[in-house]
Amino acid sequence: MIVQSSIRITTMLTERRLYVGPSLRRLRRDLGLTQADMAADLEVSASYVALLERNHRPLSAEMLLRLAQTYKLDMSTLAGAGAANETARLQAVLKDPMFADIDLPSLETADMASNFPGVTEALLRLYTTYQEEQLALADRGAERFEAGDQADVTDPVAESRRFLAARRNSFPGLDDAAERLAQAVSGHDSLSGYLKARHGLRARRLPSSVMVGSVRRLDRHRKEILLDDGLDAASQSFQLALQLAYLELRAEIDAELEGGSFASESGERLTRRALASYAAAAILMPYSTFARAVEARHYDVEALARQFGASFEQTAHRLTTLQKPGQERVPFFFIRVDPAGNVSKRLDGAGFPFARHGGGCPLWSVHQAFTTPRQIVTQWLELPDGQRFFSIARTVTAGGGGFGAPRVERAIALGCAAEHAGRLIYTRDRPGLGAEAATPIGVTCRLCHRTECTARSAPPIGRQILSDDVRRTGAPFGFSDT
Repeated sequence: MIVQSSIRITTMLTERRLYVGPSLRRLRRDLGLTQADMAADLEVSASYVALLERNHRPLSAEMLLRLAQTYKLDMSTLAGAGAANETARLQAVLKDPMFADIDLPSLETADMASNFPGVTEALLRLYTTYQEEQLALADRGAERFEAGDQADVTDPVAESRRFLAARRNSFPGLDDAAERLAQAVSGHDSLSGYLKARHGLRARRLPSSVMVGSVRRLDRHRKEILLDDGLDAASQSFQLALQLAYLELRAEIDAELEGGSFASESGERLTRRALASYAAAAILMPYSTFARAVEARHYDVEALARQFGASFEQTAHRLTTLQKPGQERVPFFFIRVDPAGNVSKRLDGAGFPFARHGGGCPLWSVHQAFTTPRQIVTQWLELPDGQRFFSIARTVTAGGGGFGAPRVERAIALGCAAEHAGRLIYTRDRPGLGAEAATPIGVTCRLCHRTECTARSAPPIGRQILSDDVRRTGAPFGFSDT
């Protein structure tokens, strides 16, 4: 295998000139070496290393092999395999409508990512920051409308949601690291077996009364991970994976956080929790394996949950993260609400215009899912601007685990744009469901101008309400045409 890999890469180097300056510089710094140190290791001059790092010389096949052997590297790391991921990320960003009038050939994009990785990374960071600022402006506008100029108090939940939304809830670096960790775990009988072998930590399950409100606790003194024995199997596995993420993926989580801008410590902590949970799900449902499975099972959430030993909610949540550049799957949005309509989780990878503040549309089936517990409800949706989506909704339960133990019932909805709905098992052999049967909904009543909606709870912004002394409409409000 090593010989075949060497032949392939040597052939590749003879076909094109490969410049790896920034990658070589990062490698040298990561190893704590000076240019003179690396030159001595490779038996070349320091000036030659400097020329390679400044992209004034291409990397030869001989030098690539020498680097791989000296520093025990995968040759593809320096041979350009990493640039494919950066190219895909850059191409995804350049699809933004703001760049529509610029001619951006794919070949130029690939050259940019390969030969100027530092500039590429700078552009990607700038675009992500721009996305965060756009979302922040939208939030501040809604806050000022509802609370005037007094709404300057930082909202840590909104901060965390903006961070995730700006990145479409996709963190390829975490996915890659978690996938490597999942492979290491697979060499043991279980997560608990890996934690015992690698960290000397024993998983121990204790009654809720002993856990005193905790579902998981790391006892470093006794070298134990304590779990509430009321947790079901999927939740126990997730908590062990979460603890493993904190133990071994902290550097990767920190690296993702460095790209964010937080006005409050609470906002950063919430985001750290979200990234750790993301990593835990990626350990249980590794990207490559999970991405293949979703296509094979046509996005059947219940079947996928059984295959990976996860809960319905964990699996639905993981489906929103499958946007790794070059390996994208159906982009989904996700929302979780309680019976009162409060939103406790919201993720958007499909361009769904969630209400930033206030309640959602009561015509959306996620709010009626409580009447049919544990049953999947499907629905086609049409927004006032004509956008169409398809969603599934189902209730999920948190807590419980014993008689008298408190339970929390919530409903979750998972949806995608109508153009992708045909890939989902839920739309197959259902001729009654289609664009013509879409339920007309709005983002929220204050932003919806469907004048004849009988479910309306508030008038839309900017519409003049008619008096009802002469005529009363079937809808809660009548509106002037002007």
